[in-house]
Amino acid sequence: MSGFQFREVEAPEPSEVEAGRKLFAGETTFLKGVVAMSGLPPADRVEVCFAGRSNVGKSSLINALTGRKALARTSNTPGRTQEINFFELAQTAYLVDLPGYGFAEAPLPVVEKWQRLLKSYLSGRPTLRRAFVLIDARHGVKKVDHDILTLLDQSAVTFQIVLTKCDKIKEKERAKLIGSVSDALQKHPAAFPEIVLTSSQSGDGISTLRAIIAKLD
Repeated sequence: MSGFQFREVEAPEPSEVEAGRKLFAGETTFLKGVVAMSGLPPADRVEVCFAGRSNVGKSSLINALTGRKALARTSNTPGRTQEINFFELAQTAYLVDLPGYGFAEAPLPVVEKWQRLLKSYLSGRPTLRRAFVLIDARHGVKKVDHDILTLLDQSAVTFQIVLTKCDKIKEKERAKLIGSVSDALQKHPAAFPEIVLTSSQSGDGISTLRAIIAKLD
């Protein structure tokens, strides 16, 4: 198809990898879980957020980035996931874990409350430099993902696709996957043009993602 083509991110320079390693070598601690805008910490440093539908591997990715096995806890319980969780990275940045989306069994009032909080956060956080939207490499971009991507477009928040569980697909399937993701992103103006392929299991792409975050200011 015609249109802008997204591509897999190129390997970072050794100096960029080292900057990312140093940043994430610092201590990362859980700061707080937020259920209302009034509970947000001061917007006094760079922050990046992670979004993804349930079971996409978001907690595993955050744990892999920080080198902590249980920093971000996994849960399939909708009620427990309705917080915006802030982690302090080396006292210089925030990593923000957004609630998982796509829980069909979540009560409607819970979903509506989560949506209101998410919209307020995305549109009103001046230090938010990038949203990383996680997509399971085995399934690609689904309809439920377009909802969050549209919200990011409307909030004018640059987002970058991070494909998770890439160890679960064959090498020859990657080009087709990148093409299908590129097609899906054509209608999303806030999308960053480079796609990151990762595996929390094998460690693939982790140093690249660290380097990307370290460059944001």
